[in-house]
Parts: sequence; C-alpha cells; structure tokens
Amino acid sequence: MNRLKQTYSILLLTTLFFFAPFNTLYAQPQQEVTVEAEAQEDDLDLGAIIFGHLGDSYEWHITDIGETRLAIPLPVIVYSSQSGWHCFLSSRFEEAEEEHGEGAEVEGLMIAHGGDHNGKIVEMVDGELRRPALDISITRNVLSLFINVALLIAIILGVARWYRGKKPEDAAPKGFVGLMEMFIMSVENDIIRACVGKDYKRYSPYLLTAFFFIFFSNLMGLVPIFPGGANLTGNIAITMVLALMTFLIVNFGANKHYWKDILWPDVPTWLKCPVPLMPVIELFGIFTKPFALMVRLFANILAGHSIILSLVCIIFVTAKFGAAVCGGMTVVSVLLSLFMNMLELLVAYIQAYVFTMLSSVFIGMSREGGHE
Repeated sequence: MNRLKQTYSILLLTTLFFFAPFNTLYAQPQQEVTVEAEAQEDDLDLGAIIFGHLGDSYEWHITDIGETRLAIPLPVIVYSSQSGWHCFLSSRFEEAEEEHGEGAEVEGLMIAHGGDHNGKIVEMVDGELRRPALDISITRNVLSLFINVALLIAIILGVARWYRGKKPEDAAPKGFVGLMEMFIMSVENDIIRACVGKDYKRYSPYLLTAFFFIFFSNLMGLVPIFPGGANLTGNIAITMVLALMTFLIVNFGANKHYWKDILWPDVPTWLKCPVPLMPVIELFGIFTKPFALMVRLFANILAGHSIILSLVCIIFVTAKFGAAVCGGMTVVSVLLSLFMNMLELLVAYIQAYVFTMLSSVFIGMSREGGHE
C-alpha cells in the first residue's frame, strides 16, 4: 500500500509541475484577447467572457497577433429542410459578417447573436430564426474529442506494444510504461475488482476506458494552448453520454436478483401492495443514479473553469482603478489562479476516480446474488 501511495504522489506531482506553468503564463486563451479588448471599455461583460469560453463554437480561436485573428475554421455540416445539405468552412461566416455586417447569411444560414440560439447556426423560416433540421458540424468540442481520443489511443497502444513477445517471467517494465502499468493496475484492483465483484473482468474494458478518457480530457482542459483548453468534460452532452453508457450496462447486464429487489423488494407487504410505494421509489432510483453521475462530473469541471476565468478577470476589472490597485490585485489574481490550477489538477483525477467508482458500484449492485 505504501508503494501504491508513493505512485499516486509521484503521478500527481509530475502532472502538476508539467501543467501548472502553462496555466500561469497563458491563463485561458479562449478569452484572453477578448478580456483585454473589453477591459478598455467601462462596461466589461464578465458573463459573456466566462460563458463564451465555457460554451462551444464553430471555430477554434487560438490567439490574436496584432490585428490578425488566428483561428482554426471548422467544417459546418448542416441539413436544412428548406434548402437541403450545406457543407463549408466556418470562416465563411466571418468573411460574410466583415463584408455585410453582423448576421450576414451564407447559403441561407447565419450565426445567431443573442436570443435562445446565441452562437448557433440558424436560418430564417416563415419570418422566424430557427435551428436547421440537422446540425452535425465539427465544433470545437467535437474536434477536442477527436484529438483527445486519438492521443489516448496512441498512448495506450504505445504502452501495449512493450508487452508484445514478453513472457510472465520477464522483468517488469520501467519508465513511462511501468508507471502506466501501475496506474492501470491500481484502477483495476482498487476500484473495479473491489466494487464489481467476481466477474469484474467483463466490465473492466468499459470502466478503464471511462476512467482514462475523463482523466485525460480533464487534464487537456487545463492546458490553455491548442490542442487543449476546450471545456469537454464540462459539457453536459459529454457527461450525459458517459452516464447513459453506465445506465445501459447496469440495467441490461443485471441479473434476476437485481430486478427482484426493485420490483418486489424485501420489505413489509403493505409497502408493496396494494400501493406499490417501494417499487416506485426503486424504479425512480434507476434514473437518479445516472443523473447524479452526469451532473456531478459536469458541475465540478464547469465550476473549476468558471472560477479560474473569474480570477483572471479580476486583473482587467481593476485596471480602471489605477496602477497601485491593479498591480496589487494582479498579484492576488495570479496567486489565486495558480492555486486553483493546482487544485484542478487534483480534481481532474478525483472526478475520474469518482465516476469510475460509482459506475463500478452500480454495476456491482446489479450483479449481486440473492440474499440469505
């Protein structure tokens, strides 16, 4: 156990020293230039700055060099019930708005500014702005998902390559491969096997994938330069899919004892018949468990990003109060931002651990045998 604790400590410290300097130097690039531009005005809209970073977009803004805006245009793939399929780069929206003003159309589509569809692609239908029938565009979060998955696959396959042709009696791997082996085995033994039970190997592939995907995505979200910085696990659509996968595995892989405890639990009969009070409560619990998984991960990551951005904004909010006040608050902002980034590194691991542990517990409960 002591060796395992030392491994966790080394992993956290290594991650901390690798990522913390970048966050201190660059803050959050998605809104860094926006903050500087709006700080020159008296009506600094902190809500727009913070939620602009937390939301999704049809391009990946990197930075501004002088008056040149450096951004990666992403593919827009939309099906309109009025005009059919459209496929083009999002940079065409920016070019159209520079030429014709805000809300300019490209092939009958435009980017909404304000309202219920703010920042989304809309079209004019019967005098109203409506969302297209199908929007499968490659947004910033989608591209971040592709990048994170590709990097994670490369890392895992690179580690797995070391074991080709190896025998059980061969020496244990060292370096990064050895670290990853201890990391994987700790999740396998301390979380999955301990919570799921005897048939844990059946569920290990999904649970290990979920753990490392969440952990790696959380870390990439703390890197403020491309290809990091996207609020991936702070997007409720991502956490909803993860929770939905756990929900399907739990309920479709459950045994008869699990459903008996839900539909006819071992409680006094008057709690089950004629009014099925306990079965209704148990059925309600089937849906509250994945809902808790979804909201827990989403809320914690979203809150961390919001706090860091708010601390960075302190510098620009106090800029109009003079050099002395702004200088003092800048020091405070940098120190607090550094502390929060260090804390978020720990949260990145904790949230992956908690999601995997709770998923393992729910799966283990669905696989339990009958009670004596």
